[in-house]
Amino acid sequence: MKIALAQINPTIGDFAGNTQLILDSASRAATLGADLVVFPELALCGYPPADFLEKRAFVDRAQHALYQIALKTAAPGSPSILLGTVMPTAESSGKHVRNVAALLTEGEVRFVQQKMLLPFYDVFDEQRYFEPAAKQSLVTLHGQPLAITICEDAWNDKGFWQRRLYTTDPVEELMRHWPDIPGADDPGLPRIILNISASPFWKDKRHLRQQMLAALARRHGAFVAMVNQVGGNDSLIFDGSSIVLAPDGRVLAQAASFADDLILFDTAADLPASTPLPATDRPAAYTPPRLTADDTPAIWDALVLGTRDYVRKCGFRKALVGLSGGIDSALVAAIAVQALGKENVRGIGMPSQFSSQGSIDDARALATNLGIAFDLLPIEPAFAQLSTTLQPLFGGSSFGLAEENLQSRIRGTLLMSLSNKFNALVLTTGNKSEMSTGYCTLYGDMVGALAVIGDVPKTRVYALAAHCNRAAEIIPKATIEKHPSAELRPDQKDTDSLPPYEVLDPILEAYVERYNSAEEIAADLGAPIATVRSVLQLVERSEYKRQQAAPVLKVTSKSFGMGRRFPIAVKVQV
Repeated sequence: MKIALAQINPTIGDFAGNTQLILDSASRAATLGADLVVFPELALCGYPPADFLEKRAFVDRAQHALYQIALKTAAPGSPSILLGTVMPTAESSGKHVRNVAALLTEGEVRFVQQKMLLPFYDVFDEQRYFEPAAKQSLVTLHGQPLAITICEDAWNDKGFWQRRLYTTDPVEELMRHWPDIPGADDPGLPRIILNISASPFWKDKRHLRQQMLAALARRHGAFVAMVNQVGGNDSLIFDGSSIVLAPDGRVLAQAASFADDLILFDTAADLPASTPLPATDRPAAYTPPRLTADDTPAIWDALVLGTRDYVRKCGFRKALVGLSGGIDSALVAAIAVQALGKENVRGIGMPSQFSSQGSIDDARALATNLGIAFDLLPIEPAFAQLSTTLQPLFGGSSFGLAEENLQSRIRGTLLMSLSNKFNALVLTTGNKSEMSTGYCTLYGDMVGALAVIGDVPKTRVYALAAHCNRAAEIIPKATIEKHPSAELRPDQKDTDSLPPYEVLDPILEAYVERYNSAEEIAADLGAPIATVRSVLQLVERSEYKRQQAAPVLKVTSKSFGMGRRFPIAVKVQV
């Protein structure tokens, strides 16, 4: 059987656009001789649709679009189509919608496989909406049995995970039924496991996903083909990276990462399926590694894709970036240019009396290197006027945090005014280290539509800047080499308020991403317990800021936003 994996970039709720993407890919697969073309999880409605699933009209439109696509498979030479969509349930109790894989062939919906394992962790909230399947069934197409699974249903292999999240393994259930198929012992009839996914990206996840699917292939002696969504939807970025593995775990085909793609594999042209491995020969359980691999190029591509899709899927073309002359804003501007084109990005310099001439020059040089428009709007007059207005209340007090934040809020006001005037989204420039510790200003540098690097620690910012400059100097050398500073008071440096980033970031990763305790962090990193506790206190005190922040593009295993839920008013010991 020739099977095509169609890696597409759907938009949530765009049934007309998503339908066209599906039909276009099916047509292309037909020219390649595909018998079956497979699309990602919820490809027809987009993933994750969230509370749109509570709207009956949304589900009805999905149904209508599905049957329209099914009719197209009746045309001579058309391949069958397997795609993810949402369907209503028939039961009178329980949830009213199902997450399904629908097999369309000869003009009709031939078979429906319902998702059984509904994730409810990190960014996933599927138990809120979907009714889980009670059982799984094999289906035969053109004489070939197929084991169809939906994303999480393939992520519970007891031969791979040391601790499983579910007691049920849908793949194991499907494979138990395989001997019941007539001719199952025919060596020319390979085992095929198809997995349709909407698996979001985080650093090193592509390696984990491949290793997990390879273990699945070896255990069941089956071809495993996983098609993954690509594109950005709000905070989530889907990397695609669809993959086909042979029964011995070898990679037979690999789709592009962070781009639309279509790949084809032919089970008859590859090695025949082997028999399943005996229990004693199964690979050892896999322990996901601590994420130390340098995945900087992939993170760069993810941020570019996430920025492009966020801006365009929200109906915009242009973006504004406040350029301070620092490395964070420089990196965001460089990402925006690759995502949107230099003609659609505008840099705004807003120096105060505390801004160095070097920072102004660096911002201007960056804009020149990127080829973007650059405007200078000094904020000193506005700061002086507002200081005069506040004098009756501020009088007698020394210059401090209120005056520093006032400068940031003036800049935020200017950026949002320009956003309204020119119909351009403001991209915020704060990194994960700043958002973690609250080293950012509400209604100031936090204003905007998207936090592009809000999940990128400061040390990773430097790695991304180096990646940006790999072919030529885009981000000025002076920007990279200067001491990080908010420049809100004379001679200010970030280290006046925070530990050095090479000390800070490992502490934050351990606490924010792995939930380690202060004692564990201090012992693991060899850091003073007092330093660790002071950092953790900053994290806990800043939750109210993060819950008012712009959406953050997720590139680590635990980002700020929908996948990290903590109360604001707490009293915890760190």
